[in-house]
Amino acid sequence: MKNKFFTGACIVVLALFTSINVNAQDFPGLDKSPMDAASFPSSYRVSDKAMKVTYSRPQLKERSLSSLAPNGKVWRTGANESPEITFYKDATFGGQKVKAGTYALFTIPGEKEWVVILNGNLNQWGAYSYDKSKDVARATAKVEKVSGKPVEAFAMVFTEADGGAHLNMAWGDVKIAVPVKM
Repeated sequence: MKNKFFTGACIVVLALFTSINVNAQDFPGLDKSPMDAASFPSSYRVSDKAMKVTYSRPQLKERSLSSLAPNGKVWRTGANESPEITFYKDATFGGQKVKAGTYALFTIPGEKEWVVILNGNLNQWGAYSYDKSKDVARATAKVEKVSGKPVEAFAMVFTEADGGAHLNMAWGDVKIAVPVKM
């Protein structure tokens, strides 16, 4: 009888120490540029997605777009890690054929147009190790002005268009769209 009581007491004490230890873990605060994702079709009820992009959303916070994503320079297209876009089927990206797979997404901002790049090097932080020789496709997208209020947090969204979709990006008063067909 003593042995069962001792065993039960040990389990209770062990459970208390384990729960105290778990509760005492340090977790980082919220990321200043939270991660987000966009998929096509965008409805959560559609499980057979054609493509998905995962990226971080930097904020302008009273800074200029050109200071954060300078014209003429390769930009990671978001914050933190370079975004990754996955095509679950072969696609045509900005008029160029692309095999199903996952690619890093970069851009080169410009005053009148942006170059949108699919690159084969994954798991990159920023654009510091960007290697042009690993580019899979490049598309040019015309710059348009955002109507109404500027977009504070960089955003990407897919919209149905032209028998496929457009990958739309917006930040500040700038927006671009790249056609994608599956």
